[in-house]
Amino acid sequence: MSWYCAYSRGRPVHARYHDNEHGFPSSDEKVLFERLAMEIMQAGLSWDIVLKKRKALNLAFDGFRPDKVAAYGARDIARLLRDSSIIRNRRKIEAIIENARRVLAMRDTCGGFAGWLAAHYPRSRVAWVKLFRERFVFMGSEIVNEFLMGFSLLPGAHRKDCHVNEKIRRAIERKGRSDKICAIMKKDKRNN
Repeated sequence: MSWYCAYSRGRPVHARYHDNEHGFPSSDEKVLFERLAMEIMQAGLSWDIVLKKRKALNLAFDGFRPDKVAAYGARDIARLLRDSSIIRNRRKIEAIIENARRVLAMRDTCGGFAGWLAAHYPRSRVAWVKLFRERFVFMGSEIVNEFLMGFSLLPGAHRKDCHVNEKIRRAIERKGRSDKICAIMKKDKRNN
């Protein structure tokens, strides 16, 4: 989506997302789940619509906290389908709820969503799509591609000359250091 660098200029909602989120790594489960849900909501629509409805989506889906969303039932689905401030598509809403349940299951098997991503990184786009389709529902190749580029797990989030690349490089270095610190701390806990 390297064309997004030029497109986002002069469009405040896109510029904020482009300059501060798109392509930046994260291991925060809520951030990862929100982005997955946003990519599902975007299917067949424009990213502009999703970004403009982002605040309403966060309110409607309890801040995209997987624990909360995974517990949704028929009443919640009905509530969401009545909410005119969000994208009201039953298949997308049900997919987000089911995927929240699958994210929770990852905690037991992979240490969470971020652990699952890290365990499978790096791989090709084709391999990622296959993996996501095995793990989640409502996973088209563009949903998977945009999600992964959005966290720099696949290349192409920004043009080579984009001013954001340096910020992302520093964020990746910080994340790498924090991942190493976490690994050392886990090892120390096991040894004690």
